[in-house]
Amino acid sequence: MLAHYKTVKQFGVSEIVIKKSRFIGHAKPVSTEEEAIQFIQSIKKEHSMATHNCSAYMIGERDEIQKQSDDGEPSGTAGKPILEVIKNQGLKNIAVVVTRYFGGIMLGAGGLIRAYTDGAVEGIAAAVPVYQVLHREVHVEIDYTWHGKVENELRSREMLMGETAFTDKVTLTCLPIAAEAEHFAAWMTDVTQGQGVIALGAQLYVEHDAWPLP
Repeated sequence: MLAHYKTVKQFGVSEIVIKKSRFIGHAKPVSTEEEAIQFIQSIKKEHSMATHNCSAYMIGERDEIQKQSDDGEPSGTAGKPILEVIKNQGLKNIAVVVTRYFGGIMLGAGGLIRAYTDGAVEGIAAAVPVYQVLHREVHVEIDYTWHGKVENELRSREMLMGETAFTDKVTLTCLPIAAEAEHFAAWMTDVTQGQGVIALGAQLYVEHDAWPLP
């Protein structure tokens, strides 16, 4: 699993007008090619009266899946520029559709490339780029007498937390960055003076607005 990657937070849409043609950029996070295809088809259905619905998507840890479509525009003037925007922004697991309603003025190849580039940029911005950072659960089981001290230590470290379970003991779920999980677990052992039961759990991605983390 990647230590971190950049994608978008949500579905986003934004429109620009260039020489009377409307270019509507749509972007959405996707995890599979099937999701990307369904998204593109849904935009085509929504904008079935549009002149073109050009698209591109990139999926996979190593960008294994890369597809683009000019949807009737001259070859290389629409799908490729959209895909290049995705690459240039370092995004993964994303699908982008730029819808065009022709306004009656020809743009030429260079104009089309710029227009579809700008449409993709607008759609991605509306979808809000974010980072998915790999964290790992560290479960800390302690007696109630340790709860206050451990919470204070975690708060001072600004540790990201999951759920806390209260049974005959307290079990805290901490979420350090995956690469730091073992070091964190050792620190927790020191904090609890060996009285806590520390266990590594699952790895999971957590959304952050920036990377590296502040």
